[in-house]
Amino acid sequence: MTFNDLDLINPLMRALGDAGYTKPTPVQEKAIPHVLAGRDMVACAQTGTGKTAAFSIPVLQNLQNSGNKRKNIRALILTPTRELAIQIEQSLTSYGKYLPLRHAVVYGGVSQNPQVSKIRKGIDILVATPGRLLDLMGQGHIHLSNLEVFVLDEADRMLDMGFINDVRKVIKVLPKKRQTLLFSATMPGEIQDLAKKLLYKPVKVEVTPPSTTVEKIDQSLYYTNRPDKRKLLVHLLKEKDIGSALVFTRTKHGADKVARFLSKAGFKATAIHGNKSQNARQKALGDFKRSKISVLVATDIAARGIDIDELSYVFNFDLPDVAETYVHRIGRTGRAGNDGSAISFCDPNQKSELKGIQKLINNRLNVLSEHPYPMTDSEEPPKASGERGKGRGRKPKRNFKRRSSGSKRRSGGRSKN
Repeated sequence: MTFNDLDLINPLMRALGDAGYTKPTPVQEKAIPHVLAGRDMVACAQTGTGKTAAFSIPVLQNLQNSGNKRKNIRALILTPTRELAIQIEQSLTSYGKYLPLRHAVVYGGVSQNPQVSKIRKGIDILVATPGRLLDLMGQGHIHLSNLEVFVLDEADRMLDMGFINDVRKVIKVLPKKRQTLLFSATMPGEIQDLAKKLLYKPVKVEVTPPSTTVEKIDQSLYYTNRPDKRKLLVHLLKEKDIGSALVFTRTKHGADKVARFLSKAGFKATAIHGNKSQNARQKALGDFKRSKISVLVATDIAARGIDIDELSYVFNFDLPDVAETYVHRIGRTGRAGNDGSAISFCDPNQKSELKGIQKLINNRLNVLSEHPYPMTDSEEPPKASGERGKGRGRKPKRNFKRRSSGSKRRSGGRSKN
């Protein structure tokens, strides 16, 4: 099948030709006809399968065919992160370049004034993250009473990031008569329940079974101790002569530490996370895409929306707490039909996370034991604050002598031993 077989209007076909699109991906082939027909739809498709085009192309066509009513927001695309929102609007710009439709994107972390100014001029399509959308709605800048199409993108990620209540708040103000499209890489129970309440007689599009991973991605695992992870990362980057890699950490502080360590080892590396300004995050991502930096270290919240077809390696420096997040992470590679490699590190404290991941994907990762930093299992788990001596049957003794009431006690009252 080609895009010529999907009954698309000439302005869209011209734009797709300019972008070099000839054959639709499986999710595009299955989804576009249903969206054009006005059906509600649940689409389960992994990252990198082309689902942004699967909803944006037919939404553009339907809005164009229904007439120009620019004073009202006619379509809302709700997505969890700034990066993904920007990416979607860029896609709308590309696909809709020969159409008179207008669109805008709103997200937090930057001034709202330019966003509000664009909305006031009149738009057909709004791309938004939940927090900024609700904020602007509360201020009276955004009205959704005339909405025709609602797209909930990355629904499972909304759940993972704690945005599901914000999503419900948005849904409450939407008109009941509308077309609703829900896209998700995985379908946990809460998302399935939301879909049942949100959509009307939806058609289901599924290009891969839920919670499976892209077949072309080579998934491997290295057991190592936590202090050795950074050294192992440097070893693998050099040994495999990796040109570019995306490295995931759990925390912002961890991302910064890994990026600094890599820089000292001679790599051009930088970190992106929620504490970075939006401009800094966009610059880092742009530099990574243009190969000005070779390693991008990211937390999950910042990495959503990274769309680089040629990215060959993803490293799970830390295994994620939520097993579904593993699917999202490794989906950053192996995109657009390309091969990819996902390399994960597991320390003694992350074996339960590994078990959950392997259960979810119904597959065991390929363990590679030949490396200079093997796990010794001697690493003790860290003690949480306020849990000194937990599990030892008694509290540790304070090693200081009782003093007279007039004497001063050394700070902390503990021996240095």
